[in-house]
Amino acid sequence: MPTDNNDASIDESSSSTPLPNGAATSPIDPDQSRNDEAKTAERPAENGEQQDNDFLDLTVNLPNGKEIGVMVSSHEQVQDIRQSIIEQPDCIQHTCFHLEHDNERVNDFVELSEVPNIKSGSKLRLVEDPYTEKDARIHFIRIRELIGVAGDRTDLLHGINAGLSLYDTVRAQKAPGTSASSNIDSKGTSATDGSNDPMGSYSLGAPANVLSILSHQPQPSPSSIVKSMQLSPWNPPPHQLRLRGHLLYLEVMTKDGNPIQITCDIHGFYVNRSTSTRFDPSPKYPRSSEQGLKHSLLTLLQRHIANFDSKLQQFQQVNSTGELLATCQLPNAIPASPWLVPNWELSTDHFPDIVRTQESYLLSGSEGTETLRDWNEEFQSTRELPKESISDRVFRERLVAKIFADYNEVATRGAILVAKGEVTPLNPTESKYAQIFVYNNVFYSFGADGVGTFATDGGDEAARVATGKDVTGVKTVNQLDIDGLFTPGTVVVDYLGKRIVAQSIVPGIFKQRDPSEHQIDYGGVEGKDTVAEHPSFIEPFRELSKNLRVKQHPVWDKEKVRHDLEGSIETKGLLGTDGRKYVLDLYRTTPLDIEWLEKHWQDREDSEAPADRNKDYPHRMAVLRPELVESFWRSRLQRHVNENMNGNGNVETPKLTNGTTHTYQNSEQSKTNAESGVDQVAQQETTNSGENKDQASDARQGEQEKRTKLIADFNFALNPDVFSGQEPQLEEERVQMAEDEKHVRSACKFLTTEVIPKLISDLQDGEVGFPMDGQSLVTLLHKRGINVRYLGELADQVSASEPVLPRMDALRSLAVQEMIARGFKHIANRKLRDVAAPAAPACLAHLLNCFLGSQFNANPTPEIDDDLKDCYKDADWSFEETTPISLRQEVADQVHKRFRFQLGEEIYIRERHLQHLREIALKLGLQLGAKAYTFTKTQDKPSVHVVNGTSESHGSDASVTSGSSTSSKKKTKKRGQTNSPNRNGSCESDRPAHTFCADDVQNIVPIVKEAAPRSVLADEAMEAGRISIAQDQRSLGNELLLESMSLHEQIYGILHPEVARAYYNLSTLFYITNKELAAELAKKAVIVSERTLGVDSADTILSYLNLSLFAHNNNETVAALKYLLHALDLWKLVYGSLDHPDSVTTLNNAAVMLQSQKRYKESRAWFEESLEICKKMSGEHSINTGTLLFQLAQALALDQDPKGAVQRMQAARGIFSKELGPEDRNTKEADQWLARLVSNAVSLSKHLNDRSRRVAIRTPMTRQQPRVGATSADVTLPGQPGSDRRTNLDDPRDIDKLLRYINGDEAEKKALKQKNPRTRGARKSRGGSSSAA
Repeated sequence: MPTDNNDASIDESSSSTPLPNGAATSPIDPDQSRNDEAKTAERPAENGEQQDNDFLDLTVNLPNGKEIGVMVSSHEQVQDIRQSIIEQPDCIQHTCFHLEHDNERVNDFVELSEVPNIKSGSKLRLVEDPYTEKDARIHFIRIRELIGVAGDRTDLLHGINAGLSLYDTVRAQKAPGTSASSNIDSKGTSATDGSNDPMGSYSLGAPANVLSILSHQPQPSPSSIVKSMQLSPWNPPPHQLRLRGHLLYLEVMTKDGNPIQITCDIHGFYVNRSTSTRFDPSPKYPRSSEQGLKHSLLTLLQRHIANFDSKLQQFQQVNSTGELLATCQLPNAIPASPWLVPNWELSTDHFPDIVRTQESYLLSGSEGTETLRDWNEEFQSTRELPKESISDRVFRERLVAKIFADYNEVATRGAILVAKGEVTPLNPTESKYAQIFVYNNVFYSFGADGVGTFATDGGDEAARVATGKDVTGVKTVNQLDIDGLFTPGTVVVDYLGKRIVAQSIVPGIFKQRDPSEHQIDYGGVEGKDTVAEHPSFIEPFRELSKNLRVKQHPVWDKEKVRHDLEGSIETKGLLGTDGRKYVLDLYRTTPLDIEWLEKHWQDREDSEAPADRNKDYPHRMAVLRPELVESFWRSRLQRHVNENMNGNGNVETPKLTNGTTHTYQNSEQSKTNAESGVDQVAQQETTNSGENKDQASDARQGEQEKRTKLIADFNFALNPDVFSGQEPQLEEERVQMAEDEKHVRSACKFLTTEVIPKLISDLQDGEVGFPMDGQSLVTLLHKRGINVRYLGELADQVSASEPVLPRMDALRSLAVQEMIARGFKHIANRKLRDVAAPAAPACLAHLLNCFLGSQFNANPTPEIDDDLKDCYKDADWSFEETTPISLRQEVADQVHKRFRFQLGEEIYIRERHLQHLREIALKLGLQLGAKAYTFTKTQDKPSVHVVNGTSESHGSDASVTSGSSTSSKKKTKKRGQTNSPNRNGSCESDRPAHTFCADDVQNIVPIVKEAAPRSVLADEAMEAGRISIAQDQRSLGNELLLESMSLHEQIYGILHPEVARAYYNLSTLFYITNKELAAELAKKAVIVSERTLGVDSADTILSYLNLSLFAHNNNETVAALKYLLHALDLWKLVYGSLDHPDSVTTLNNAAVMLQSQKRYKESRAWFEESLEICKKMSGEHSINTGTLLFQLAQALALDQDPKGAVQRMQAARGIFSKELGPEDRNTKEADQWLARLVSNAVSLSKHLNDRSRRVAIRTPMTRQQPRVGATSADVTLPGQPGSDRRTNLDDPRDIDKLLRYINGDEAEKKALKQKNPRTRGARKSRGGSSSAA
């Protein structure tokens, strides 16, 4: 499911450990979804003694007399060990049991270390328990999953192919450079023979192919073991039989059509005498016989179904062929739903399974009380758990993560029902968007101004923005974890044009208080007219404001009475009836962006004022981002320290950190600091001088102490309530207010004059990874503290620079694309808001036709069913009147209104249609059928439909592209035609041809913003490991990183976005010390990123590139090329082409991999393509271009093209001489190479004829692809090859060996002893890109 969570984005980190291959996955207890035995086995044995103490080797005695061994951690709970046991092949039939040690029952909820007398080598006994109805239902569900009888599900929350992973598909592709046959080539099209080499036939300039994000693995077929397994119609048991222990009645239909009626009682399962017409639940066979009572349903089926064991083994073998991570359930995260899905096949994509309608009962019981939870009490009681020891913090954070995951899922499901009108409101007489709802103990309201609260601030627009900012504020408070301050569980869901806010019910929020009492205990009551000041809120609010850089400040009520508040007047405190202090309405924790509002906002109170197009910003909720406030605070701190340290009042220009945001400490840490964040700055200063601390002079120590004291004494914060109508009464108050306003204005100007230009400069110079799509661009902006509304300012500043280099033009194109997509989103949401739900696909198809398909059909008509209009006469059908001209004008108006950017020709989408479609689909939650959408008349008519991930080409085209199609000679057999409607999404009708039809909209999934905090403990361990490795303390660093990996897995579960980011970063860190572990973590990063972030997200692409790099360096070049080609296909789909500023690195890596396979001609082509893009992005005479020319000259020499090699080396030498000077080492090295290439041009061919006698050379090194927003320091670690580079396009080639190879002159083997040419570029080219390769 798409998520809109920009805080948790591209550079965060987490970790992981391998899972056992073939382990059975339980769908029952998602809390326990991993086997720690495998995790332990794969850890390095550096700390063997510690591991021996922490991990126990236990033996479990089974009821059938067998024994199994398990390796478990002494810190794990017994319930986790239960999960490890049932994943063993000999124990898959067990679900209802307990463990005994020394004949004493072991409590499932204690740590193993608390079990008396347990040690490594101890024996546990598995004892089968009597069933309860709940246990029986759980057992029934698990057995259905194990034998593959569970059919497909239609889920409100999880979309089509939710949690899809393509790793197995990519891995199974035909190896590049081999002649083995394969089903899928690198473009995702069918390949029937081995002559089609994906690498050799790969076209770098080919358009994007939508098949690259579809799975080509066969769809699951119905179980070959039984035909069906379901609850019997005889359920529930009569009262008389229930008292005798009957729990459930089941019905199993074998493959030959024979029904088996089964009774489940407290002892287990047995076949009864019932039929479809006669009820007799008594045993059919003696209970003690071989076919009688069995404790497990699986064991009973083995006795009554022929060849059951062999069929079950075959089924499990098929399911265990792929990666376990790619198939197991996601317990603590909502899976990502792809925006392109196979077209639905009516006859094969839906299997009969009556249990789909019985799942609610099976999961929650007949009364449904098992899923009715007191969410608020769970949240707050978990926050009150102790956190003194490490084990306390692990348990607490793990429980917090689990509760947030459960709540987010339940709240989102309820929000969908509210949006569809299926929940009865508590106030049905109110207007539609003023109605409130309660469902599953969750309180729902619309993100609209139903009661006029935001009438003067923009109405519905302001209310919508406020709810989004509120959930961000709640997440910030949750992350700070301040003692005594609580927040309600909060989720914001966008679905079908509506924004729904879901909150846990705060005790006392609906309480009717006395007229003399305020409904709110702290902050503004009923707007700003009344202000409450409950003394118990002062201390926790002060702690909160200190972390948010907010100062204590006065406000005045309608009686002009002064009140001193610790936070914004809009931030409210409520004393719940449970005695807890709750903070509410966190949408105004930072000051207003007054510079923006004064330029673009017009006060709505004066309705008679003429409309000013330059002041038509839709709302007044424009506030500064917390990251910007933090960055501004740091700049003031830097200036304060510099002024006092220099002693002359000179202010050094503060250096902004690249993408650094404030790391919030927990409340215990923050209480010990004079100012939040002081320890972090002081620690950094101390670390920088730590190595020389003992040798430092007294003067230097005194300087450090002075610096530390200056940091501790620094006191600066902003007033969030300036420019919000406050009227000081005294002169002193007015002076202070003027000073506060000055500071806020400085922060606003800091954003436009320093932060945005610094970001542009960093992107221009290649100091940070370049964004690939709108989502990664927005994430980068947010990390720098830049609001999305400044996209227009960003594009204008780029356009104003002279000259506009291609690298910056790419940035501007991304910004414009994002503005257009967001403008379209707002229009679509407005039109969808009141449309009938069944008409939503037709509405969306018509809007897409008007916007993206108008070049194919200039007069699209909506696909409306008149009967539907008659059913929903009160619905909004205004979308029918939309035309391409009117829609383009609306989008242009929205872009100007929201971003202050004037669209020119960009509004006519003439290229990158598929990329615009992707951005729109992700923002609206659309899942579209995968086919060749025809956007222009010159484009070939689409003839491919993708059914279950397989392309069916009927005539001409077997690839699905964004703007053009290529002919294919391969044709497949047409399937039999049926009269079934919409068989393959062909949208056949009497309507004129359109790009989109209603059936192309396969599904709509919700967009969720949630407030779950990140694990402070896991992040602390990760950061400590980074610092230790940077300080060359590798042993300690590895230990800390392994601990971080374990903490991430314990707290989040393995399948979680934070864990995906941890895998990525840890793979990079471990690459120095353990390449095999690094490659394994990189593989896990790929799979988890695909399943939680999206199969084509920027994170997933970078994870594939990372995996490709590590696989190549582990001598798995064939697999590396598969990963790299898939990443390039995704890159084209996401960005539109490979002319991306950072693609030079990838293409160069591909060339190096090909060269290592001695495929010199193909390698040469990839080097040349890399060079062309580098010239385009960095300039013809940049040092990066010179370095690539140097590499290409070497490649041409290997390809027996001495003339071309000489020409390229001459060009490289000319660039080095001009940019670096004739005396530079690089220039001299190029001179020597050039001289030898010229003198040996003739003899080169002779020596190349006998390859077997040639001395092999070492190929250039591959380089890691920089992540979006990551600095060059983040990409290369100390001690990593290339860490001493002066440019990013350095060559690792051994000069002596390559010269001997080219010259064939062994007598000159010591003639030249040059340094590594990858350190090329002593000085950075001003016009170059340091991240180009």
